[in-house]
Amino acid sequence: MPYPEDKKIFWKLVKLGGELRQIHLLESPVVEKPITKFPKDGSNEVTRSIQKKDFEITNEKKNLGRLYINDEQYFDNIPVTAWEFYIGGYQPAQKWLKDRKGRTLNYEDIAHYQKIIVALNETARIMREVDGVLII
Repeated sequence: MPYPEDKKIFWKLVKLGGELRQIHLLESPVVEKPITKFPKDGSNEVTRSIQKKDFEITNEKKNLGRLYINDEQYFDNIPVTAWEFYIGGYQPAQKWLKDRKGRTLNYEDIAHYQKIIVALNETARIMREVDGVLII
């Protein structure tokens, strides 16, 4: 992170950093508003390996997709940005579910995954804002 050239840029970055911290700790009110859906009733068991083949683009214009956890159930309206987002060497939207293969998701698990998707999507948005602040 380059050192800010003036106070105005510094305080903008402080604000954005504070937002990121709240989002990453899932403490921000924004993560409480799901942007995805889990529309089908069923076993809620994660039977798929959660790979690229389990994700399909459903709305190219809005860049949204659907992720199947088993042959019938899926998370819908997942932004491709969140699905493909990397932190370090892994993709959290994929890894979280991969780690639960063979498990049955309860209500809290489903809500938590939806918060993760919002957090990843918001992180990408804030990163673009940081880039914009640093360009000024």
